[in-house]
Amino acid sequence: MPYINIKITDEQVTAEQKAALISGATQLLVDVLDKNPATTVVVIDEVNTDNWGVGGKVVTALRERALGSEEQAVELHETGGLMAWPEKD
Repeated sequence: MPYINIKITDEQVTAEQKAALISGATQLLVDVLDKNPATTVVVIDEVNTDNWGVGGKVVTALRERALGSEEQAVELHETGGLMAWPEKD
């Protein structure tokens, strides 16, 4: 019985998006590994950004700093729950 655990930040993810993640992840295992969808389990864990770190920093603080910076334009790109910031020169 395949078990898939998806971890995402707990921000405005709709029930429809979660259903699409579950359906898509299940289909991926069917297509790639020839697994039975009836026995494939998918669990989505929503993690508060206070409990999620990237590059040694708490995501909540990184986002606040990036959004509050007026001297530098910082673009945030959401990447599956992770946040990527442009590298500083």
